[in-house]
Amino acid sequence: MDKREIFDNELQALAQFAKAISHPARLAILKYLAETKVCVSGDISDSLPLSRTTVSQHLKELKNVGLIHGEVEGLKINYCLCGSTIKKFKSHFNEFFEEDSFCVDKQC
Repeated sequence: MDKREIFDNELQALAQFAKAISHPARLAILKYLAETKVCVSGDISDSLPLSRTTVSQHLKELKNVGLIHGEVEGLKINYCLCGSTIKKFKSHFNEFFEEDSFCVDKQC
């Protein structure tokens, strides 16, 4: 038995999301896509201090969790943020970290 099975689906989804955004390069890619406000059809590594291979690996991780999607257009792929997934995880994290849910130590 996989030990993750003892946790509910929402906690598993939050953990997968947290893992996907736990790398600074992935956060930089998300930030870049958010700042451009359009789907990007070029080589994202031209705009970030990362190699093409590195960007490709991180795009795959972001795509697997549903934060971005890529549409093939000719020889290029247009990468876009997936707003509905971002809103869903933002809502789940807000609920998870609600002030009433934890005993908050003001000394932290």
